[in-house]
Amino acid sequence: MHPTTPPPDPAVARLLRPDGSVIVPAAVAGDVLRALVRDLTTRVRTDGGEVSPHVRQLLYALHTADQQQPAPGFPTETPRVPAATVELGMREVAALLECSPQYARRLAREGRLTARRTGRIWLVDRASLDAFRRGQPECHPRSPDPASARP
Repeated sequence: MHPTTPPPDPAVARLLRPDGSVIVPAAVAGDVLRALVRDLTTRVRTDGGEVSPHVRQLLYALHTADQQQPAPGFPTETPRVPAATVELGMREVAALLECSPQYARRLAREGRLTARRTGRIWLVDRASLDAFRRGQPECHPRSPDPASARP
């Protein structure tokens, strides 16, 4: 630290290492990653430069830290789905199954289709729908309800 620089705030001091490097908490790694990628993309497009290997390592470390963080939100929300997953709304699912949206929602609630709720909207995993239509077992079966088990 430079002698004329005032001591940092205690919260900031916890993130600084003696060698000058900064600790990025995993909880904000995704936000930092997105900001860096946005700015680096603009810079590379503007001057045609390339990102150094050290910066690539930093970006990869931030990405890894972000992936290890639980999805933000309320405990009752369903988990975040990877970007490569194709999801369909209940109207599309009902049209493909040739049933009502209410019946499609019931299949999702019962766990016969892999689905998640986002607010009031149900989204169904396309692979799960295809497996259901082929008559294969559901992708993520729920454990049976003990109250509905027969003796």
